[in-house]
Amino acid sequence: MMDDIYFMQMALDLAKKGRGFTSPNPMVGAVLVKNEKITGKGYHKSAGRAHAEVNAINDAGNYAKGSTLYVTLEPCNHTGRTPPCTEKIYDAGIKRVVVAMKDPNPDVTGGGIAYLKERGIDVISGVCEDQAMKQNEVFVKYVKTKRPFVILKCAATLDGRIATKTGDSKWITCSESREFVHMLRHTCDAIMVGIGTVNKDNPRLTARLEGTKSLDPVRVILDSQLSIREDANVLNQDSDTIIVTGGTIPKDKKLRIEKKGVRIINSVVNEGGINLDILMEQLGSEGITSMLVEGGSRVISSSLHAGIVDKICFFYGPKILGGDDGMPVCKGYGPSLMSQCISVTDVCVRQFNHDVMIEGYIKNN
Repeated sequence: MMDDIYFMQMALDLAKKGRGFTSPNPMVGAVLVKNEKITGKGYHKSAGRAHAEVNAINDAGNYAKGSTLYVTLEPCNHTGRTPPCTEKIYDAGIKRVVVAMKDPNPDVTGGGIAYLKERGIDVISGVCEDQAMKQNEVFVKYVKTKRPFVILKCAATLDGRIATKTGDSKWITCSESREFVHMLRHTCDAIMVGIGTVNKDNPRLTARLEGTKSLDPVRVILDSQLSIREDANVLNQDSDTIIVTGGTIPKDKKLRIEKKGVRIINSVVNEGGINLDILMEQLGSEGITSMLVEGGSRVISSSLHAGIVDKICFFYGPKILGGDDGMPVCKGYGPSLMSQCISVTDVCVRQFNHDVMIEGYIKNN
């Protein structure tokens, strides 16, 4: 069993190489082993390209016969953009398959594990399952709910302020923290901010990673009245942009903005602004599997109260504002009792230089 864990860890490490490139597919890694020697390795590089098992088998060539395949996700047994991996495994003469997690997709008919067992291949599942599930937490949620996995990010001083009273926020955290945020942008399909952030800071909202080719997220701007400045950086062609409005908006301005290649969609507006729960249904139906929320105090508060947040990444810089007139992390109505607070579970702490990041999960009903 120790060998199985060792080689599965290797497959999980391979899967990470596809981070940010495989959406809407999961990240998958595969390793072939024969007589305790690695004969082939592979990972899923991007949607539409060969799956990890196929790449590992092709890497092994004739050495695949009689070997053990370690794969982080149950091999597919259906034809999508690529042929079934189960047939490739069987035809290669692989005698044993070790799987980290079963495929959670309810739309997939005919399990890959069952197919392999029926053909006399020894199959073990559940090795490093928790790690595999966390690695593909976006995929797991999306295939079950058709809603994006939402990460809420903020950067605050030690006394809980995201900006001074003048709105200055550059920079609360260090360059290492900001680089990690760009990695988060690269891994997410979309990034969402409010119109206040766009009109005040004029951000690009792109992923800029040193020495790495990164994919930019779709930029989602909450702007119920279409008050966006027409020279805003998010209206350029760096990446796709969706502006979410509600109700009546100026038609001439809408046409000018749409000519820039920007999509404007209408959503439901309630007292607190755009209904984020309904918006998640809309974005999910368009194939957005994951989203990073980087808004100001009101967007952060609205996202939490709407119950759309799955995971938080709160960065704290070693600074104290020392006053009560700065911008708090959350702005708006809050509970009167501590027992009514939103609970964060599975907490872990990471350090970037002198900054601290709190990562955790929110269990929504």
